[in-house]
Amino acid sequence: MHREIEREFGRPVDWDAEFEPRYRGAFERELVPVDGVVAALDRITVPTCVASSGGHDKMRFTLGLTGLLDRFGDRLFSADEVEHGKPAPDVFLYAAERMSVEPGRCAIVEDSVSGVSAGLAAGMRVFAFAGGVCDAASVALEGAVVFDGMLTPPDLLLAG
Repeated sequence: MHREIEREFGRPVDWDAEFEPRYRGAFERELVPVDGVVAALDRITVPTCVASSGGHDKMRFTLGLTGLLDRFGDRLFSADEVEHGKPAPDVFLYAAERMSVEPGRCAIVEDSVSGVSAGLAAGMRVFAFAGGVCDAASVALEGAVVFDGMLTPPDLLLAG
């Protein structure tokens, strides 16, 4: 992400002084849960967690802003805790281990190509959300189930 942004700006960026305050401010003003995610989470009856490329501070910040933090408690797992971040499967395998669930019995919802790739490499059932960051064509990797509405994942899980 840093390289892409610096290439767009045409210069190096001081991430702590320049970017972080703007990013946090924008999130504080504009970040809301994805439509339907609260209802979808309400319908899921098995344990859930977050396995993110972001650090714990970022997860607590964003989940707190959206009112979702309490739903996950201490079940937040970061790529900072493993050797390789996404698209490597490490953070998903770590989360499965910590949740005491075999990877093949896990289902993940991802909204990025690297996340979909990581979930598939972990041997997990992957639901690729095409209603946010990436479009359906980007996340439609072989083995992933693509969807565009957050009420769909529980229905797909029940059907699977």
